[in-house]
Amino acid sequence: MSFSSDYITQLERFAERAPLPRVRALHLPPARPDADNRGEFCALELEDGSLGLSYVLLDDTLERLRDGADAFALVGADALAVARRYAGIDGIEKTLGFAAANAVTRCFYDRAGFRPDNSADSIGQLQPASGERIGMIGLFMPLLGRILGAGAQLIVVELRPELAGERDGYRVTLDAGELAECGKVISTSTLLLNDSLDRMLACCRDARWFAMIGPSAGCLPDALFARGVTFLGGSWVDDRKAFIEALRSGESRGASARKYALSADSYPGFATLLLRI
Repeated sequence: MSFSSDYITQLERFAERAPLPRVRALHLPPARPDADNRGEFCALELEDGSLGLSYVLLDDTLERLRDGADAFALVGADALAVARRYAGIDGIEKTLGFAAANAVTRCFYDRAGFRPDNSADSIGQLQPASGERIGMIGLFMPLLGRILGAGAQLIVVELRPELAGERDGYRVTLDAGELAECGKVISTSTLLLNDSLDRMLACCRDARWFAMIGPSAGCLPDALFARGVTFLGGSWVDDRKAFIEALRSGESRGASARKYALSADSYPGFATLLLRI
């Protein structure tokens, strides 16, 4: 079973308990992200105000969404039906399905009375140490200082050939096999959209810590923990209206959302939360 299948199965079990809110709107960022990449994500909103985020800079996803937002039959749609699109192969449909699934997850958390803990730091609680070999899947420029400043050795795995090569204090490679030598790994949640999750996790089978972070990591973590992910860091929206306005204008969303942290030890589990509903 794929992660998407496992995830959707859980959402279907939730939907059996009570009717889900329908889709209210899809909120898109500006046509081009700014230098801080504040336009990397879309937000799908349900009628109860639940928001689900999804990365939109893979290929031409954002352009296609902006050109044909009305063609995806989202307003008033069954949220679970849209979420099921995540299991498909079309990139646009996967993006929308993932956003819908994450919105349903937020609805699930709210109905179960669950609120994840605030994240203690921005690097997935890696606690880098001098001489440690750390892997990074996707180049997180803002996180480099914390890791390199601790004296750790950093290997970054990227898909873009133009980024490969030696850098000041770290190396970028196209070979995911080099992650096998890393005891700790931090990864973008984009793995959940480009079908590389299981392949990357297989390369990191000896890592004792695998942190997946990013605003779109708002999914149920059970199937990720079962696959070897040890930490999931996402964004919890506190002020829906302000968040949407900031996303659509390309402004900072920091005042309307906070970073949260989930680990296998701190997370109650889907089955336990489902019993609360």
